[in-house]
Amino acid sequence: MRGIAGGSVLVLGGRSEMGLEIARRLAPGRTVILAARRSDDLAGPIATVEQAGAAVVHPVEFDADDTGSHPALLEKIAAEHGPIGVAVLAFGILGDQARAEREPEHALAVVRTDYVAQVSVLTTLANLLRAQGHGQLVVFSSVAGARVRRANYVYGSAKAGLDGFASGLADALHGSGVDLLLVRPGFVIGRMTEGMDPAPLSSTPDQVADAVVRGLRRRAGKIWVPRALGPAVVVARLVPQFLWRRMPR
Repeated sequence: MRGIAGGSVLVLGGRSEMGLEIARRLAPGRTVILAARRSDDLAGPIATVEQAGAAVVHPVEFDADDTGSHPALLEKIAAEHGPIGVAVLAFGILGDQARAEREPEHALAVVRTDYVAQVSVLTTLANLLRAQGHGQLVVFSSVAGARVRRANYVYGSAKAGLDGFASGLADALHGSGVDLLLVRPGFVIGRMTEGMDPAPLSSTPDQVADAVVRGLRRRAGKIWVPRALGPAVVVARLVPQFLWRRMPR
C-alpha cells in the first residue's frame, strides 16, 4: 500500500534541521510530537511546525542516551497522542575524530548516540507499530557508513552498524504493515557540519526532507540523497585500500 501512514508524526531529535523540515512537510492537519532534551526550550521549532499547518504540536522530554527510559516514554507518547503514523529518528552526533582516537569515552559517546540509542528506540518503536498494525519509520544512515574512512571511522562505524541493523529490521517488519525507510545522505550542509568544507554531492536539509517525503509516499525501503551517491558508492568500494585510507572526510 502506497502513501504516507495516517496518525501522529513523531520526531526524535526535535531540534534537528532535517527532522523539522520533514515535520513541516507532514504537518498539515496532524498531531506532531517534537522529542528532545530541554523540551521546555522548543518554542522556535514548535512555531515552525505550527505555521506549517499542524493541528497541534507537543514537546516531549527525550534523552537519546538514556536507553532505559525509551520503552516507557514511547509507550506514553503513543497512548497520549494517538497511533504513531511516522516516526523520524533525527538525533545523532558527529563527534570529534581526533578526540575519539585519544579518549575512549568520547568514542563510546559517539557510538552510544549514533548506534546503541538508535537500536533501543527502533526496537521499541517496531514493537509499538507492529501492535498498531501500521506505521512508518525513518532512519538516517550515511554515506560515511557505506565504506568507512580513516578520516572519520568512529562516526562511520556507528553509521555502518546502524545501516546493517535497520536493513535487518526492515526485513523483519515485512508483511507486518510497518515500513522502514533507510535514508543514506551524503554531506548535509547545516549546523552539524558548520565550519567544514562541503564534500562533493552535498545536500541541504530541505533536499533531504523532500527526498524522504517522496520515499515515504512510495513506501521505498532505501534511498540515497542525492540519488547520484548510489553509483558513486559502488565505484568507491572498488578503490584500493592504500588510496582509500587517504580519503578526506
